[in-house]
Amino acid sequence: MADRASLQPPPGPIRARAYLFGSAVLFGLASVLVKVAANQGMGGGQATLVRFAVGLAAVVALFVLRPGTFRPVRYGLLASRGFFGGLAALLFYLAIAAIPAGEATLLNNTFPIWAVILSFLLMGERPTIHLALALLVASAGVFLVLGGGEISFGLGRGELLAIASAVAGGLAVTSVRALRATDNAPTIFSAMALGGLMVSIPYGLGPWPGGTPALLAAGGAGLVAFAAQLLMTEAYGALAVAEAGLWQQLTPIASYLLALTIGERFGPMTALGTVIGIAGVVYGSLLGHRPGPNEPPAEREAAAGLPVEKP
Repeated sequence: MADRASLQPPPGPIRARAYLFGSAVLFGLASVLVKVAANQGMGGGQATLVRFAVGLAAVVALFVLRPGTFRPVRYGLLASRGFFGGLAALLFYLAIAAIPAGEATLLNNTFPIWAVILSFLLMGERPTIHLALALLVASAGVFLVLGGGEISFGLGRGELLAIASAVAGGLAVTSVRALRATDNAPTIFSAMALGGLMVSIPYGLGPWPGGTPALLAAGGAGLVAFAAQLLMTEAYGALAVAEAGLWQQLTPIASYLLALTIGERFGPMTALGTVIGIAGVVYGSLLGHRPGPNEPPAEREAAAGLPVEKP
């Protein structure tokens, strides 16, 4: 097994939250670029394939430029991260192609609920009532941002794809949380990129509509998502799954706001939802965390009253 001392120490809580904020903005930008590719005629499966091909190329280039960065340790968990992370992205893009983007995003964004349940069962992480309330508040804000309170749900193929994406996403981020004790962020991302590439290859066998503009947009999404994934993975080394999932509720808000650049409308409910969503994240970050037995040492020391970086 690789020496744990060879890993860089996880970021402190404040830096980890900043990483998740930056990750949310970048994931939002990636979603906008995928939407641009879709508007040019590219299908969801093809956008997924381009995204992960670009991401895999980027991380391989990083490994070449920085020898020794690729240090896999827990192969089973890396395989889990790769398969479920790639599957979650593919199912989400397919859901967007089948139902309105707002509905797909809301259903997909239930992944923190699945992640919290899994992290409690598998890792002993215990969310507090404050964190549960914060997640509800942030989710309400997301609902207002994406749908203005007017989204209605059925239970067709698209809805089932979005829910399945959320479950797969919960499994993926739980794997990330466990992996951060032994494996670095680029190694973990390489597993996801490879898994995503493998599950989306069948969608690249047919004709490719959209031409160069669609390919450029999807490729840009791959580069942006690569940076977002590295930031997110680093943050999971310092924060519990529940709090990290709460911060990721900012992603659909960022996605909608950035979509203003391609002609989306901005109404009063969107503004209200943005304020509510951010308020939920701040509330959960300040009051919502209680360390479990597998928490990082800094978090356990904070619970014991020892000096540690304060949020």
